[in-house]
Amino acid sequence: MKAMTAIAARKEKGFTLIELVMVIVILGILAAFALPRFADFGGDAESATRQGILGAMKSASSITRAACLASSTCDQTAATSSVALDGASVNLEFGYPAPSAGGITSAAQIDVSNAPAYTATAGGTPGTATFTIDSDCTVIYTAAADASTPPTYTGDDTCS
Repeated sequence: MKAMTAIAARKEKGFTLIELVMVIVILGILAAFALPRFADFGGDAESATRQGILGAMKSASSITRAACLASSTCDQTAATSSVALDGASVNLEFGYPAPSAGGITSAAQIDVSNAPAYTATAGGTPGTATFTIDSDCTVIYTAAADASTPPTYTGDDTCS
């Protein structure tokens, strides 16, 4: 009698094949409904990257301007100048970062070596720096045109 109880107890351990198949089918159905919700993370990631670059540029521009105003050697009214920021010299145009690798890119500490596309046109009326995350997701930094006009930040924010 004791032997039969042990055999019956052993038979009831674990799941049957039918139970396992049903669990897999249910998980497959749930995954089919959940997949579209999580499939569009690429656009969200591009949008977050754009917002990160935009925020870094705005903060760096303000910090650089403040450093220039506080420095006795920085001329915020000059078309070209520089100021030391975090141990690096940042190129300026009218007291704001210049649209160059040594300007806004350096001040915002943006690593463009892994960027899909980065173009900068320093000088001009005024110069621009364009950070391209995707064909429809860009940030354009337009340098200060004169001492009384701050830089502007534009670009395509579709990011799909």
